[in-house]
Amino acid sequence: MLFKKLLRTIWHYKAQFISMIVMVLLGVSVFVGFQCEWKSIEVDTFAFYDQTGFADYRLVNETGYSIEEMEKIKNIEGVDQVSRYVSVKTNETKENDVVAVTVTTNFDVSSFVVISGEKYDEASLDGVWISDQYANKNNYQLGDNISLKYGSHTFTGNIKGLIKSSEYLICTPGESQVMPDFNTYGYVYISPSMYHSLFLGTEIYPEIHVLSQLSKKDFISKANQALGKTNLILSKNEIVSYSEAQGEATEGKTMASILPVIFLGIAVLIMATTMQRLTRNEKTQIGTLKALGFRDAKIVQYYTLFGLFVGLVGSLLGIGLGYFIAWFIFNPSGPMGTYFDLPSWAIHVPWWTYLVIIGIIGFMTLISFLSTKRMLRGTASEALQPYVPKAMNRLKIEDSKAWRKLKFATKWNLRDLFRHKARSGMTLFGVFGCTILLIASFLMMESMTGFVNKFYYGSMNYESQISLKQDVSNEQAKEVASYFKGDYSANTNVLFNDEAIAMDIYHVESDHVRFLDQKMNYVSLGDQGVYVGQRLMETNNLKIGDSFTVSVFGTDITYRLTLAGQLRTLTKGVVMNEKYAKELGIAYKINQIYTNTLKDDINKDTTYSSLISTTKSRADIIKSFDSFMSVMYTMIGALIVLSIILGIVVLYNLGTMSYFERYRELSTLKVVGFKDRHIGKLLISQNMWLTIAGFVLGVPAGIGITFVLTKALASEYEMMLIFGWMTFVIPLVLIFGVSLFVSYLVSRKNKKINMVEALKVPE
Repeated sequence: MLFKKLLRTIWHYKAQFISMIVMVLLGVSVFVGFQCEWKSIEVDTFAFYDQTGFADYRLVNETGYSIEEMEKIKNIEGVDQVSRYVSVKTNETKENDVVAVTVTTNFDVSSFVVISGEKYDEASLDGVWISDQYANKNNYQLGDNISLKYGSHTFTGNIKGLIKSSEYLICTPGESQVMPDFNTYGYVYISPSMYHSLFLGTEIYPEIHVLSQLSKKDFISKANQALGKTNLILSKNEIVSYSEAQGEATEGKTMASILPVIFLGIAVLIMATTMQRLTRNEKTQIGTLKALGFRDAKIVQYYTLFGLFVGLVGSLLGIGLGYFIAWFIFNPSGPMGTYFDLPSWAIHVPWWTYLVIIGIIGFMTLISFLSTKRMLRGTASEALQPYVPKAMNRLKIEDSKAWRKLKFATKWNLRDLFRHKARSGMTLFGVFGCTILLIASFLMMESMTGFVNKFYYGSMNYESQISLKQDVSNEQAKEVASYFKGDYSANTNVLFNDEAIAMDIYHVESDHVRFLDQKMNYVSLGDQGVYVGQRLMETNNLKIGDSFTVSVFGTDITYRLTLAGQLRTLTKGVVMNEKYAKELGIAYKINQIYTNTLKDDINKDTTYSSLISTTKSRADIIKSFDSFMSVMYTMIGALIVLSIILGIVVLYNLGTMSYFERYRELSTLKVVGFKDRHIGKLLISQNMWLTIAGFVLGVPAGIGITFVLTKALASEYEMMLIFGWMTFVIPLVLIFGVSLFVSYLVSRKNKKINMVEALKVPE
């Protein structure tokens, strides 16, 4: 009998049960999806690093390391594996793409996994193992030949295997390009034997890669002592393929601890309130069962099943949808697939996620249990009485003259809001939470769009970027810059407070390179000091006018720099103009030229082709950012859609439950002559009050959360919040549109009120 009663009750409140299940489903799915995203990145990337021997430390020296120097590093206590390593950017002759030719002398360090084809042969004199992504995009297959050009030298290799390497997990040619583009940039591995034969024994290995569990401080000390000089030593945390990947995991973890928790909190609290109010509406039914002789324990068990049913069904469906959300983000064809190049894309769930879900189901079951126990207090006759809210004291404003001037609708809504504080509070909280999610979504989108427009379309005021070969002199570089009517820069690394940072020296006369200050305005570099980014200033407590010292790797040379200003930069380092560098006597080598000459025209011009290593067009760099923006828009769009759905479900659910609670009050209004349209206006106006209050409170909260997220998720870009009309107008329209739509649906129920049935119930 009770089972049939259970089914009838669920059918009677089908709209409420469906909305509660949907709320739990949305909350759990977003929570699970975001947790799976960062956990999957973490587990799959670390497995890839271990599989390919991703180096813990890298010693860098442009002049190269000998076998003897490598042996000295190998003999350090605490060092497990070492390898000499080189990666040289070449041009593919067919399409003139940039291809990084890579060699490791120890396949256990900084190597690759073969996806298809032959195993790696360290003695091969003609074989190349090529990125499977680059091969697929450029129609290369196993057995094909690929010709690569480095300056005036061209060599051809036979494709033996298609591979993936953790060294190129994020396969970009430089920091200015944040998204991989395998149409124009890829990599190949060749054997040390082939490298030796190509350069007739004059090959250079500018890096030593090391596997070691030593701390960075200990390793640097021992390596410098072993080689008898100061070396540029980078830990894996300073390598893009590691730092950015783990940064994505950390950012995902930060994101998962804020927005999905808000989502889950809204869903669970609203659902718990709905379940409590549903039990109140069933008070007469509970009393009837008690009067018929059913034991309290049996009745409690029956109504407790409601919470368990909603929690269990909603959570199971939410876990399934959460897996889909995680897969949608983290799969080879999804947003992360455009960024990472992984051999495995398995979805992993943090173990404690299931504990949270079990806790949610338990919480909802407990709410049903406690609500039913409360309704069963007293005798059967007392339980049969319908639920009546506590008597409300007169509002203080009712004693004022202003109260008498208010319209009836305003007075009625004010009394109703304070009489049903829980319902009003939950409606306010629902609007507040949805406003936060929408404001945060649109503000992040506008801030990122504004940053890209300023930095990539404004600061990069050139058509092409030319990279010069390492052996090009400054005089030759200036000739190339003059020939192509370009500006130039020298980019190197120095040591500051035991950290390797970039030192960029610019010569800008043609306005091809611009610099952004903290207010996102373009400024020129003065000749009275250096400029640094926000990260360097914050981590080292620097202020404008301070002086600090940097040292050159491999020498005892130091430079005392004066801080002249702060910029927004992508690199963590110092920026100065050429005049200031000359005043300090800084030795530098020009390696980049920025020009308005098109990439194709540069590649066709043979005047200085022997001095040019590679050429990148601004269009290629911007294209990579367009891919990055499309990924961001996809994720934000999904969040906006889910927020709107959650808002509709929350407001409709609360509106419907409040309708049932006020059924007798609304009947009374109809009896005394109020038309359906007047009652509808009462309901709509009350919802509008709560919507306005929730929106006003949610806007600053959304801005604050976005500020925290921007600092955590985009610290390397040194972004600032950029406010536009979309940040406020679209959330305002969406929130009020949803509220009006839901209010309209609820107000239409007035036509179905049975006044006789509603008013004959005894007080």
